[in-house]
Amino acid sequence: MSDGEVFHEKQRLELCAIHALNNVLQERVFTKETADDICKRLAPQCVVNPHRSVLGTGNYDVNVIMAALQSRDLAAVWWDKRRTVHSLCVSKVQGFINVPSKVSLGIVSLPLRRRHWLAVRQVHGQYYNLDSKLKSPVCIGGEPELRSFLGEQLSQDVAEMLLVVRREVEEDGSWLNSDEARK
Repeated sequence: MSDGEVFHEKQRLELCAIHALNNVLQERVFTKETADDICKRLAPQCVVNPHRSVLGTGNYDVNVIMAALQSRDLAAVWWDKRRTVHSLCVSKVQGFINVPSKVSLGIVSLPLRRRHWLAVRQVHGQYYNLDSKLKSPVCIGGEPELRSFLGEQLSQDVAEMLLVVRREVEEDGSWLNSDEARK
C-alpha cells in the first residue's frame, strides 16, 4: 500500500469477517486458513464447527473476530446501543466493526439473519466505510460525520457494533469519554 492509499479488501465467499479485520488493520493479516484455525481452537471437539458456516465458506462469528484481535494485542468491546455515540472517545478507538444483519433482495427485505461484518477506520485523518461489499472505500469524513454515520448504523434494530481498541484501552475503559465512564 503506497502512501495516501486506503487498504480495502473486497467481498469473497462469506469471508466478510476476515475482510473487516484486515480492513480495520489496514493490511492483509488474516486469511480463511487463519480464521479456520481459530475456529478449530475455539471448538476442538466439534465435528461441525459452530463458529463458521457448515459449508466451510466463512460466515465466521464474533468469537473468531475477538480471538483474531487478541492475537494482535487488540480487543473488541461490544458497544451498548443504549449509549449515545457522543459518549465515545473516538481517539482511543482504532476502528469499528459493525454488524448490520438484514438481508435484502433489491428493495425487499428478507426474513433471514445473516451476519455481514463491515469495518470503519480513520486513515490519513478521514474516516472510511470499508465494507467489503463496496467497490472501493467510501469517505465518511471527520469525527462529526463519523458519529452521525455510526448513529445511523446503530439505529437499525439488528445492527451491533464492536470497538477495536488496544488491550490497555479496553482494560482502563478509556474508549468512553471520562464523564460517561464514571456513570
